[in-house]
Amino acid sequence: MKHANPLNIDYIEYQTSKGAGSVLKIILQQAQGEIIEKKSRFIATLCPVQSQEEAEQFIAACKKKYWDARHNCSAYVIGENNEIMHSSDDGEPSGTAGRPMLSVLTGQDVHNVAAVVTRYFGGVLLGTGGLVRAYQGAVSEALLHAEIRQQLLMQELMLTAEYTDVGKIQYLLSQAGFRTADTEYGAKVLFHVLVPAGEEDAAIKLLTEKTNGKTEITKGELRNETCE
Repeated sequence: MKHANPLNIDYIEYQTSKGAGSVLKIILQQAQGEIIEKKSRFIATLCPVQSQEEAEQFIAACKKKYWDARHNCSAYVIGENNEIMHSSDDGEPSGTAGRPMLSVLTGQDVHNVAAVVTRYFGGVLLGTGGLVRAYQGAVSEALLHAEIRQQLLMQELMLTAEYTDVGKIQYLLSQAGFRTADTEYGAKVLFHVLVPAGEEDAAIKLLTEKTNGKTEITKGELRNETCE
């Protein structure tokens, strides 16, 4: 369906190509979940992190908080493609804690998150399979209580235009589906526009053509934008 065209310009339907930009599933803040398995308490705590250093600091803080627990096992995934992954069994039999925790995080496709599962031993041995299920179950329970959002990597474009072209540019941006983050009014008008990372060259080409090259366009910073 065509839109009204009061400015007598071609209708633009701009759609990002499949796979353009980087959409990540993240948690917004710390979350916790707890399960009981044969009298052992498994307390899972999740925390958003942006670096390995942040993840290690979070793990250290959990170990300090739960200093009296038998184990504080951990796992974290960081990066768009999980470039950094780590897990620790913290004294549990090898492969029964940290790696199963990590498998839940990657299986749920959650990024930039660290998890610590604290175990208070209840006196009953769980066996290898029981431990794997318990540590996975604790992380899954914490994820149920986490506030999860989609995060999109956006490229800022800065458009400098004459006042006489403001209406046309606003219309172009609206029709193309670009979001204007800010507008500055001085000798000229400066639009701060966000487009999905990877689509900026196509966006620049489109806007340049539709404004007959009269608008100066430069690239700004990359931003992580959280979607509702």
